[in-house]
Amino acid sequence: MPENEARLREPLKFAYWVPNVSGGLVTSDIEQRTDWGYDYNRELAVLAENNGFEYALSQVRYTSSYGAAYQHESTGFSLALLLATQRLKVIAAVHPGLWHPGVLAKFVASADVISGGRAAVNVVSGWFKNEFTNLGEPWLEHDERYRRSEEFIRVLKELWTNDHAEFGGDFYRIHDFDIKPKPVAGPGRPHPEIFQGGNSTAARKLAGRVSDWYFSNGKDFDGFTEQVEEVGDYAAANEHTVRFGLNGFVIARETESEAKDVLREIVAKANVEAVQGFRDAVKQAGKSTSDSKGMWADSEFADLVQYNDGFRTGLIGTPEQIARRAVEYKRRGANLLLLGFLHYLEDVEYFGKHVLPVICELEKDLDRGAATPEPLGG
Repeated sequence: MPENEARLREPLKFAYWVPNVSGGLVTSDIEQRTDWGYDYNRELAVLAENNGFEYALSQVRYTSSYGAAYQHESTGFSLALLLATQRLKVIAAVHPGLWHPGVLAKFVASADVISGGRAAVNVVSGWFKNEFTNLGEPWLEHDERYRRSEEFIRVLKELWTNDHAEFGGDFYRIHDFDIKPKPVAGPGRPHPEIFQGGNSTAARKLAGRVSDWYFSNGKDFDGFTEQVEEVGDYAAANEHTVRFGLNGFVIARETESEAKDVLREIVAKANVEAVQGFRDAVKQAGKSTSDSKGMWADSEFADLVQYNDGFRTGLIGTPEQIARRAVEYKRRGANLLLLGFLHYLEDVEYFGKHVLPVICELEKDLDRGAATPEPLGG
């Protein structure tokens, strides 16, 4: 079976951003019935796994920034969510430079065994300079951060799969090191899944060499297609397989006008100072690359109100409109949608009851070779 046909036969997977930092998923003073505490997140995790979500991604922030005054540490919080659920796979975001890969490999191996093989990591190469310099850690230039991330990922894989791990690089050196227990291994999963994002050429090449998953920031159809094609070409050149996740923010309502009214209110009530502070902090992320493909390089103010450009994916409207866009993204290469919401408990349940069934029906049409429903525009 051709690779693309096989991919289209796989159901689209869903993840949600764990609200383990205060302020919700939009930098706005609009009411958000979302809480960053553990009790809320434990209830949300159980609700999510019972409403079609296979993954959850715990955010990583170490200090107050862009409206997030309080933060739970990502790896410990992820383990707590793994223990609270039965099937949910929880991805902990981590920073090379603030973690040693050997220490992280040991932590994740234990979490993976405890959870029955449901732990994963998202390797974040770093864009928030102050989180490094204020802790007294060196801040590397853009492409150097991605070189370090590649070594970091290679060390994780080496430690997770070999009894006498060896690695010699510019940033990490491992000699005859063994961790036991090893993570849970199985068909198609030799080690915990490794996710990675970034828009730059360095990020794309990294995914094409070593990562299991490549996360795209919020993109329209053409922007996402361009990323899939380029990263796919890098992967093919390296005889490597990579899967694709896409960030999006969902506003699902009974009518399109209701959903768009919510979006307008979010932007109208944006915390201007926090959004501008975030924009100032990330300017270097896009401009530090020679080809201007870095994260947030072309983001406008309204895009940054949802700090991973989630509005740009266009998952805003009725359940059918959102489902049609989701399936079109699948047709263009998405294996997974990473979603944020305004009122998590209510919105995740609404997604599971009203949006997901429509997606499943449209996927049946796709599986039968039917024409993909006309998208709602780029």
